[in-house]
Amino acid sequence: MLYKFKFKNAGDVIMLEANGRRVLEVIGKDAGPTGIILAAQMPAAIQALQDAIALEESHDEPHDDSAVQGDAPGLRQRAMPFIDMLKRNHQAGTDVTWGV
Repeated sequence: MLYKFKFKNAGDVIMLEANGRRVLEVIGKDAGPTGIILAAQMPAAIQALQDAIALEESHDEPHDDSAVQGDAPGLRQRAMPFIDMLKRNHQAGTDVTWGV
């Protein structure tokens, strides 16, 4: 299953279920099959994602150069396009919807 986030003032963002669910949980939304993020809720959502990214990165251990490369992308890589779109839509005062 995929989550498709529809932004009126930017392109859509599509995430695999696990990633979409995580982003929605971080911002305090029910990870149901459809939903909406109101423009008024976007500053808090952006801050929650930035806080979660900082927390995740503070728990990262230094990587051993001899370790196998190719670790899975973290929350920063998965959430930054979403955060950028939230910022654009907040400035325009438009809501974001999602569906699966």
